[in-house]
Amino acid sequence: MLGIAAGLTVAVLAGWIWGRSGRSDLARALQTAELRGELLGARAAVLDARVAIYSVNFGEASKHLEGARGLLGRADEQLKNLGENGQSKQVQTALASVDDAQRMAGKLDQNANSRAGDAAKTVADMLQAAATR
Repeated sequence: MLGIAAGLTVAVLAGWIWGRSGRSDLARALQTAELRGELLGARAAVLDARVAIYSVNFGEASKHLEGARGLLGRADEQLKNLGENGQSKQVQTALASVDDAQRMAGKLDQNANSRAGDAAKTVADMLQAAATR
């Protein structure tokens, strides 16, 4: 009777450990996919802003840049949760470019397009790095 209880306890413990290890891999894969989604959304918003600036629609550009800022903020949180603090610096660089572009768009400055382009390039580089993980 004691042998059966010990065997059952070992089986339950082994099953719990086995299930737990797979869950962390799945959780990390999910976080990485969410990060990629945030980065793709941010890049799309910045590119939409560039089109709006090109069309001399600075109000619309500002809305897109604001959306990109929120997506990049969530991406930064995801990177910190994944322990990727080095990539978090790239997010800060992209956010600075978005801030500059939005400030320039508020002044009806066409140079906002180049700053938005810098942000799009930084995010594209981060997407490339995320794809190789």
